[in-house]
Amino acid sequence: MNKRRKIYCVVTNDLIQDQRMHRICNTLIEIGCDVMLIGRQKPDSIPLGQQKFRQKRLKCFFNKGPFFYMEYNIRVLLYLILNAPYIIYSVDTDTLAACSIAKWIRNRKIIFDSHEYFTEVPELTGRKFVKKIWEALERVFIPHVNCGLTVSESLATILSEKYKVPFHTIYNVPMLNTYDRKPPGENKYLLYQGMLNKGRGLEQLIAAMPMIPSIKLIIAGEGDLSHTLRKMNEDSPAKSRIIFAGWQTPDQLQILAREAWLGVNLLDSKSLNYYYSLANKFFDYMHAGLPSINMDFPEYQRIIGEHNVGYLISDLHPAYIAALINDILKNPEEYYRKKECCAIAAQHYNWQNESLHLQTIFDQL
Repeated sequence: MNKRRKIYCVVTNDLIQDQRMHRICNTLIEIGCDVMLIGRQKPDSIPLGQQKFRQKRLKCFFNKGPFFYMEYNIRVLLYLILNAPYIIYSVDTDTLAACSIAKWIRNRKIIFDSHEYFTEVPELTGRKFVKKIWEALERVFIPHVNCGLTVSESLATILSEKYKVPFHTIYNVPMLNTYDRKPPGENKYLLYQGMLNKGRGLEQLIAAMPMIPSIKLIIAGEGDLSHTLRKMNEDSPAKSRIIFAGWQTPDQLQILAREAWLGVNLLDSKSLNYYYSLANKFFDYMHAGLPSINMDFPEYQRIIGEHNVGYLISDLHPAYIAALINDILKNPEEYYRKKECCAIAAQHYNWQNESLHLQTIFDQL
């Protein structure tokens, strides 16, 4: 690959919180590429921060639903045709149509990066017609991509077999830092960071809190359930110990994680997207030296089985969540062994290692 050629990466978010794409774009800049990250301008978007790569937000009349996806893809298509980058980097199925058509019109190369099992997300449950549309788009376009990337070994296997295109795993991991990992203080707290959306086990976690004495819960993030969860908390006997911290910057999240006692990563097994997922928060907790509770799903089974960095739970019933956390409180020796294992595992799962893998993939295009 001519490393000085333009690479345009396309997402549907507003570029602020997408740490994976920030890392990928910075890596491509470091190997000499001319990189632009393209997203959308939301009504409540905050100003973009300074980055090494260029950033572009497209304004749309529609902000959700089918008309948003149609309008956004049309705007992306026109922008890509006009600027004709050497490589088009499509992130998730909702950017795939515009990026693929631009590839064909301008005779360019395309990379498809599937950050999730898109057609199996909880938001499509019970919406058969909408799901069939997304499945049709994938069947038409994915077999023609030049390279496939995704976030876990399980998804790479599924997508490779389904579309007969090799998918490479690029883990969604942080940079390896040298900051001191603090022992938890006297005021222990659980930490959940991420979207407050359906299927994340947050309702059950809040319901479990009255059964977990003398420990706080900090929920850092916002989402579709923000109002529902806050209203639920108002009626909880543990409401004084549950704190909604809202959106936090990456630096603020690092501080919260380093000072927390236990990370939380709960998911609903009804969603195949969640079942085969490998959340970035799992690695964020690991890098902070923070053991975490995770679902007994394939990717977490494998990594925790190999590296002993956390705990597995198979049932989201509040009583089971509370029982596990109380058991962890009673076994500090095992807990501190897992803290030590987090630091060791971070030496393997870090962006310095993943960036080398990414460079190899791009060099082969």
